[in-house]
Amino acid sequence: MTDNPNQTPALVAGTWVTTEESTSVYNPAAKNDLVGAVPRLTKEQVTDALASAQKGAEVWAKTGVLERGQVLLNTARVLRERAEDIARVIVAENGKTIAEATGEVEKSAQFFEYYGGMGRDKTGYLLADGRPGTRAEVRYEPVGTVFVITPWNDPLLTPARKIAPALLTGNAVLMKPASETPLTAIALANALVDAGLPLTVFSTLTGRGAEVVDPVLEQPDLIDAVSFTGSTEIGLRVQSKIAGKNIRVQTEMGGKNASVVLEDADIDLAVQTIIAGGFGQTGQRCTATSRVLVHKSILNEFTTKLANAASSLKVGPGLETTTQVGPLISQSARESVQGFINRAQEDGAEVVSSASLSNDLSNSGHFVPPTIIGNVSIDSELWREEVFGPVLAMTTFDSLEQAIEEVNKSEYGLSAAVFTKDLASAYTFTDNVHTGQVSVNLPTSGWDIHHPFGGYKLSGSGYKEQGTETLNFYTRVKTVAIRIGS
Repeated sequence: MTDNPNQTPALVAGTWVTTEESTSVYNPAAKNDLVGAVPRLTKEQVTDALASAQKGAEVWAKTGVLERGQVLLNTARVLRERAEDIARVIVAENGKTIAEATGEVEKSAQFFEYYGGMGRDKTGYLLADGRPGTRAEVRYEPVGTVFVITPWNDPLLTPARKIAPALLTGNAVLMKPASETPLTAIALANALVDAGLPLTVFSTLTGRGAEVVDPVLEQPDLIDAVSFTGSTEIGLRVQSKIAGKNIRVQTEMGGKNASVVLEDADIDLAVQTIIAGGFGQTGQRCTATSRVLVHKSILNEFTTKLANAASSLKVGPGLETTTQVGPLISQSARESVQGFINRAQEDGAEVVSSASLSNDLSNSGHFVPPTIIGNVSIDSELWREEVFGPVLAMTTFDSLEQAIEEVNKSEYGLSAAVFTKDLASAYTFTDNVHTGQVSVNLPTSGWDIHHPFGGYKLSGSGYKEQGTETLNFYTRVKTVAIRIGS
């Protein structure tokens, strides 16, 4: 390991390394607060990691599935033992509240626990064979080496939901964490190693995006699958870079998620749920509620209650226990979100509610108050494009059919929700919206670890994450026939 005390070492090719150049990590709640630094890997180090992963994949594939499952169960235990420390790391580099970060650690542990338990599940099955004296079977085998590219908004949870099933099924994993939140990824690597994972089976490829990602994607003979979560723009770029290279790809991308409030809805429940879905994690979730369609007959009552709830939210640094909404991840994110708000107003939309923000917060960190914008044109950028911040855009509708049509006009298809007391309306909505997730009287976000997860259209590719569905991505099927007699 290179002697560089200013960096947190990354696990690369079976060794904890530092480098001459580093990537600095800053606290979103305090612009000039340096949280730490991580290695900025060279192309040669990335290639070394790829070669090491191929060897690690051979060893891990031959490791019994019960033993692999036990390592995942151990990882869940280690994460829970270190929950307080890891949660503080998440808050420091991501900005989310300590309550959100603590919940993220627990849910990440649940992913490892869930897939670790599958170490005792089936690994194949028998088939009948029409040939005399012949037995046939199906086996599930690992694809080999998996490259996972993860975002900053859930720096532990998103890696966990990819890495746990990948490791259970016998693959080696190379992880590219977001440059904004690499310290959480390194904490996960430490947990995996301390849980018993062989060093060569997992690497953390820290550094700037293209400097790490491109050297991996340019060597298709050394990787077998890529699992990506992030923006649609980058996800499509990843797809194009490996097109025609026979590399399996899974992309979970953007969303423009809508909640529809029908005339018979429980308005108080809808308000509470939409506030949580829209402003949790400062709106920085692919499943965050971004569009709200309200039946005209209840617009005034609903808007008043929604505005009051939003304006009462406490904005502040994540470590303050009273904080309900933390900062955005960066200054560029803040400028982007504020630009959406400003342009919407210029186009005639109206800010109906915005939580208060002190001058100290405005000057210290990347804060934008939770904002509700009414009278939004359905042709505007605010209605069509992903904002990825604490902004709700509102419009009205006359009929359920009109609302469904408007939900489906989006180029995204990740998640949607409807609020109603009528079972027929609920089923009409769930049957006809074109989204990978749909809920009734629940938020657009908050899907559990065993729920298959992934979007339609520009929100994702064909492979689902989570649950047993994701195992299809990390395994290949081998059919075996053995003649044992005449």
